[in-house]
Amino acid sequence: MSDKNHLYLVDGSSYIFRAYHRLPPLTNPQGVPVGAVYGYTTMLWKLAKDLHEADGPTHLAVILDHSSQSFRNEIYDQYKANRPDPPEDLVPQFPLIRHATRAFSLPCIEMENFEADDLIASYTEAAVREGWDVTIVSSDKDLMQLVREPDEGPRVDMLDTMKNVRLGVEAVHEKFGVGPELVGDILALMGDSVDNVPGVRGVGPKTATKLIVEYGDLEKALAGAETMKPSKLRDNLIEHADMARLSRILVDLKRDCPLPDALDALKLGAIPPAPLKVFLDEHGFRSLSAKLDNGASPGGPPTLPKATSAAAAEAPSTPALPAMPAIDRAAFECVTTLDALDRWIAEARAAHVVAVDTETASLDSVTGRLVGVSLATAPGRACYIPLGHGGTDMFAERPEQVDFDAALDRLRDLFADEAVLKVGHNLKYDIGVLAQHGVAIAPYDDTLVMSFALDAGKHGHGLDELARLHLDHVCLTFKEMCGTGKSQISFAEVPLDRATEYAAEDADVALRLWNLLKLRLPLEGGTRVYEMVDRPLVAVVESMERAGVMVDRDYLARLSGEFATEMQRIEAEIHKEAGQPFTIGSPKQLGEILFDKLGLKGGRKGKSGDWSTDQNELERLERDGVPIARLILEWRQLSKLKSTYTDALQAQINASTGRVHTSYSLVGAQTGRLSSTDPNLQNIPIRTEVGRQIRDAFVAAPGHLLLAADYSQIELRLAAHMADVPELKEAFAQGQDIHAATAIELFGEVNRDTRAKAKTVNFSILYGISRWGLAGRLEITPDEAQALISRYFERFPGISDYIRDTLEGAREHGYTETLFGRKTWFPRIKAANQNERQGSERAAINAPIQGTSADLIKRAMARMPAALAAAGLADVKMLLQVHDELVFEAPEALAEPAKEVIRGVMAGAAEPVLKLSVPLDIDIGTGKSWGDAH
Repeated sequence: MSDKNHLYLVDGSSYIFRAYHRLPPLTNPQGVPVGAVYGYTTMLWKLAKDLHEADGPTHLAVILDHSSQSFRNEIYDQYKANRPDPPEDLVPQFPLIRHATRAFSLPCIEMENFEADDLIASYTEAAVREGWDVTIVSSDKDLMQLVREPDEGPRVDMLDTMKNVRLGVEAVHEKFGVGPELVGDILALMGDSVDNVPGVRGVGPKTATKLIVEYGDLEKALAGAETMKPSKLRDNLIEHADMARLSRILVDLKRDCPLPDALDALKLGAIPPAPLKVFLDEHGFRSLSAKLDNGASPGGPPTLPKATSAAAAEAPSTPALPAMPAIDRAAFECVTTLDALDRWIAEARAAHVVAVDTETASLDSVTGRLVGVSLATAPGRACYIPLGHGGTDMFAERPEQVDFDAALDRLRDLFADEAVLKVGHNLKYDIGVLAQHGVAIAPYDDTLVMSFALDAGKHGHGLDELARLHLDHVCLTFKEMCGTGKSQISFAEVPLDRATEYAAEDADVALRLWNLLKLRLPLEGGTRVYEMVDRPLVAVVESMERAGVMVDRDYLARLSGEFATEMQRIEAEIHKEAGQPFTIGSPKQLGEILFDKLGLKGGRKGKSGDWSTDQNELERLERDGVPIARLILEWRQLSKLKSTYTDALQAQINASTGRVHTSYSLVGAQTGRLSSTDPNLQNIPIRTEVGRQIRDAFVAAPGHLLLAADYSQIELRLAAHMADVPELKEAFAQGQDIHAATAIELFGEVNRDTRAKAKTVNFSILYGISRWGLAGRLEITPDEAQALISRYFERFPGISDYIRDTLEGAREHGYTETLFGRKTWFPRIKAANQNERQGSERAAINAPIQGTSADLIKRAMARMPAALAAAGLADVKMLLQVHDELVFEAPEALAEPAKEVIRGVMAGAAEPVLKLSVPLDIDIGTGKSWGDAH
């Protein structure tokens, strides 16, 4: 470590609101709200650890705002006048946050009449005069005025702990287009709607930068306005020159405040555990306290504490909906000026939470044209910002609306502001739409995913359904806005008054749902799976969708032709077996051929009176040795692959990107697995030759390879862990062939036949298969199948216990849980109808295992981009997720090092939350195509 002193100044005020919005409401044993306190404590814990391990500070202090008033209010009485009072449950946490800082034995500095930024500036100047380097732990744009990087002498930079990046002079130039010394001039021209700094009307970040770069500084820009060509900008600069000068005073940081603590008093030493232990125990932060007891120093992600107040312990499973005004569509505002937009942005920043929704001209998030954005800052407070309304005809009249680029410039900063939580429903779509314009959204909550974490299996999770269910409100529909069929119009053509009602309502409803669901998450045990599995995945999956994957159009066309030829050949054989031509794709005609003309036995009729010709029926006939059944199954498979993939994929190649972009649903499968559509990649057969041919169509870009990383037998491994089966755990630990080990247990020997049967039994048991189901799969009698099931349970009693306990728990509670706490509900598990009841029971047996498997791969996916980037492999892109497999595209030179990173992330996906008693094995292959990579 260098002998030079290095002062770190932590902008504690920014930490507070980030902590408040990132964690659910929690209370300590005394019943006092401590959600923000806990979040702040964990952030400070991690910061202290990270800095201790790095070449970090010699001195450190946390700087806080003393109050909402400062000397600036004497200069301009409207300064920060628009800021509402902080949330009611946050107010009692402010003094506790000060206690938390002092519990870490860190200086906690504040001063009446001065803002935290002024104290940070004053300590920075004092430290620089002493020859110290300074790092400001914040991403606040106002503090960028302090950055300096001289060739010799003290340096001042900033540390953005959310993104884990250092911000120096280059970062200031990137954000403002000027050096730190001119940032104040930029801020004075553009103003600040949050702090109510007036600035110059109509001047945004780009215009401010252009003026300062062209004229040199604020005064020269104001003086130069007289010689500008007549324009609205010229008029505003002249009219509001005094406001610009006032704003320059307001944004200037006071650098000569008296220092409450001397610089030497900020010397950083080891953190004594005793006072920290007292604070943690007092407020019920048990996981942090336990880490301290175990000798851990601050650092690492702790688990969320459970609320311990009496009120929390007695809370109902579904809390009452917070009081909210009725939804009044007439009260929604259509924002058509930049002044109005600035007002809404200020309101969002003051509220520290804003609901966001986008409207587009199509449903494609990758290329769909952005038409407008809606915001909601509180229940009943919502607006719509039209950006692209008007007919597609160049002569069509366009309604008055905000300039597209100017609006996005303002929204870009709001949506990236870490102190403002963004809320949306199916936010993945909105992230994708805005990403087209370089607009990122963070941090965020997604009510679609929150609902799924709480109620998977109970009902759907669409916005309209949740509004009816939780809010007793019927939303306007897209059909009501745009019509249907040939008369359907684009949303861009919807009149602004109607568009405002529809779009603003979506944002308002999303915010109302968030107010309810955020209360339910900690009370109903949904916080862990939401925070540790589902929420981090939203942006990751969106980036995969946007990346897309290349497909070989020529190969698909050839394969489609081959399938058509083969289908014709099979069709001729089917007609020969039937003794006449008929339409094979018609279930009615097929049933008449099989059971009426050919007289095959065992058929069953449905409610319509027609014979059933479903997959199960045809497979039964095939097992009975009926040749036509085998041919029909082959014909159907080729027909499905041709229509779904070889034909459809050609049409789904995006004209703009040249790639296919599947759409993943985060709530499509009850157990938590992702599902995909347009195209559906989950249903490509992987065990048949024709299915493998489809995978050959997915190819790497020139100079790249595809990597396919697959969890090996993950569900069996999880079953061994969750059911605590020593024989299976030992076999996995030693890297044995698990199906061979099962064959020995069941049949006493291993050969090709017994291993195949053991494999079928292994997987079938986990899906709660019946004696008749297993008999059909193994082509044995039901009694023989029952004997096998009984023998399996004798050899592996843990599996039998697991199934019994899981079913008992599901019947008692109505749900099952994964190892990460994901609940899957089974409302029909006590149904009087036997088929419904048994279907729920089979699903319940497998849900904890399959759901935990899904949780693991989702955790791996969420961690993967950062892990690759940290290893210098940011050019390796994750493209696809199919069941237990992840597909990546990598430059050829990076394929081998990428394998090790990918394997490490996937193998350690459970940690540190869980420690599995079996190893996770990952198979990774590479190739020019997806097929080659297997």
